[in-house]
Amino acid sequence: MPDRRIIRRNRVGSPTTVPSESGSGESGSGEPVSNEPGSRHPVAPVAPAGRDLVIDLARVTAVVLVVIIHLLMIGVGFDATGAIVMSRPLEAQAGFAGATWIGQIMPLFFVAGGFTGLVAWRSLVRRGGDWVDFVRGRTLRLGPPTLPLFVFFAVAIGAATASGVDPAMLAYVAAGTGSPLWFLAAFLLAQVLVPLMARLHEHTPGATMAVLAAGAIVVDLARIATGIVDIGLVNLLFVWLFVQQLGFWYRDGWFFRRRALTLVALAAGAWLLIAPPVVAGWYSADMLVNLNPPTVPLMLLGIAQASLLAALHRPLDAFMRTRPVQAVAYVVGSRAMTIYLWHLPVIIAVMGLTLVIPGAAPEPASVAWWLTRPIVFIVVAAIVLGISMWLVRFERVPTAILEGRRRPGAAAVVVAAVLAFIPTFLVMEFFLDLRIAIVGVVLGVGSRLLLRPRRTAIDGAAQAATGRAG
Repeated sequence: MPDRRIIRRNRVGSPTTVPSESGSGESGSGEPVSNEPGSRHPVAPVAPAGRDLVIDLARVTAVVLVVIIHLLMIGVGFDATGAIVMSRPLEAQAGFAGATWIGQIMPLFFVAGGFTGLVAWRSLVRRGGDWVDFVRGRTLRLGPPTLPLFVFFAVAIGAATASGVDPAMLAYVAAGTGSPLWFLAAFLLAQVLVPLMARLHEHTPGATMAVLAAGAIVVDLARIATGIVDIGLVNLLFVWLFVQQLGFWYRDGWFFRRRALTLVALAAGAWLLIAPPVVAGWYSADMLVNLNPPTVPLMLLGIAQASLLAALHRPLDAFMRTRPVQAVAYVVGSRAMTIYLWHLPVIIAVMGLTLVIPGAAPEPASVAWWLTRPIVFIVVAAIVLGISMWLVRFERVPTAILEGRRRPGAAAVVVAAVLAFIPTFLVMEFFLDLRIAIVGVVLGVGSRLLLRPRRTAIDGAAQAATGRAG
């Protein structure tokens, strides 16, 4: 197996995003969707009333950004001697670590997830729904899109193993291409807790934030003192729930009740607070390294990013209301999960293809390599959009319960959420391999089956009576 630290770095070595999970038609969803609850299909790229288009813009921009960053972080080509070389050109640039203080946008998506999660939860409650409906809906949004990817990896890794591909190289490539899956574990965990955290937010908002912040600090201190990295996994709860709560505060207008200069000062203060522990050596200066396990600096980045998003809300909202921008937002947002999950496998495949095309694989970080990146990006984008035409159905699983059906019970929904969480968590901890891919397929199917609506007793009796009459 390749070095654990290298793979751990590779799998979290870029900011990541997550597509729409609102499903409510309320403001701030990640894609233009119908305003009818449970709608399956996106609508035309227009500016529906009651939406926070800046949240949409942030999500779509980040999806495109993460593809570009990964494209620039993966260098495969031939050197002057004709030997194949692999490197990470973007990370080799001077000032890369400093740039991550702005470019590490992961917290922004938990802020956005908190915003849309709270909107969806309140909308669901108004319609008579409860936490079981919410957890079922979130699991159906985040679980099924991983199933075809796990199937692909099970087949691809199995075939490569059978054909005698070098195990170390195969493990390295599998860990890299499967790295986006780690995010779904963290995000699903935070999202299924929205009903509980929303209740705490309504009754004790300040105390909730204080407890989460204190918990994250204690976990980090324990990890630093003992040197046991996996202690930091507890911060999957403390850190990401803290940042998600910021989205609740954003939705309830706390940031918008502050002047723009105050918000800018708040963002600057949050960034400044990161500096002392970095200088002391407690955290890396590279904010991408501080992502897994999640650490306190990510909470401060979340405060900074939420503050700036609110400070720039007016011009960003005006920008998002232009037709060309909404068209791009529609194309990307309507298949954002597919783009997120599949862009790395496509990038790796395209890089491999360039090795057999004369002149298509210049030495990484050379002038020719940088000049050809726009072409490679266009090719990758075209392939991802092409395969999304079929794969997008997995991120549009209907959540509505039709007449004559009832939702599964609370126990089944909880088990389904756990089954969806397990394989992505295994990827986070042990890296993707053939066994985990197979586990992902089996548990993914099991989760989906548990979430299917059940026939009502009346419907079953009617069908039985019809059968006897026939």
